[in-house]
Amino acid sequence: MPRISGVDVPDNKPIRIALRYIYGVGPKFADDILREVGIEGQTRANKLTDDEIAQINSVIENNYVVEGVLRRQLSQNIGRLRDIRCYRGDRHRRGLPVNGQRTKTNARTRKGKKKTVAGKKGVTK
Repeated sequence: MPRISGVDVPDNKPIRIALRYIYGVGPKFADDILREVGIEGQTRANKLTDDEIAQINSVIENNYVVEGVLRRQLSQNIGRLRDIRCYRGDRHRRGLPVNGQRTKTNARTRKGKKKTVAGKKGVTK
């Protein structure tokens, strides 16, 4: 498995797909990186030479924020929102959707598994 930017990418996939295994590299960035280095996107990752891997690593390190640095940056941004007590920070703190989605139904990903609340007993006459 080639090691690109500190991540083992799968060697049996085309390099334009394999690069997406790096956190912070999606379809567009993968194509941009390969265009800058001058490698065909359909080339299998195990067919790359050490020189090509080194070129890809240098492009990623110089031009893109990926992996640990990106994760740290995102958590710092969320922490800042929490610290200044803004609306988005409060939503993060409570574990609710942040970007205005409805919560009466849906939002199960953020809210977690349903917590059943006992309903009112029927009033009998």
